[in-house]
Amino acid sequence: MVQINWTVQAREDLQSIAKYIARDSLKYARLQIIRIRLRTEILTSHIYSGKIVEEINREDIREVIEGNYRIIYRIVDQERVDILTVHHSARDLGKRNL
Repeated sequence: MVQINWTVQAREDLQSIAKYIARDSLKYARLQIIRIRLRTEILTSHIYSGKIVEEINREDIREVIEGNYRIIYRIVDQERVDILTVHHSARDLGKRNL
């Protein structure tokens, strides 16, 4: 089984997302974070299930989508995946430092 490692950046992204959504609804903020985390579970058995990130165009940098969020990850090896960032799809990824 593949280990999913959440980087510091990805954990901070989740906190920011939760904080932003919680301004309107604490319940929905919690649900969104749960959905994002659950979406990454597919990577434990299918590391290539995400598509290559168009802006980066590297085989090892991929993304899965959950709602409006792009969950960008790097395949370290066949036993480990690093979640690099969770990025809102309406924002410019080019401004992020991956």
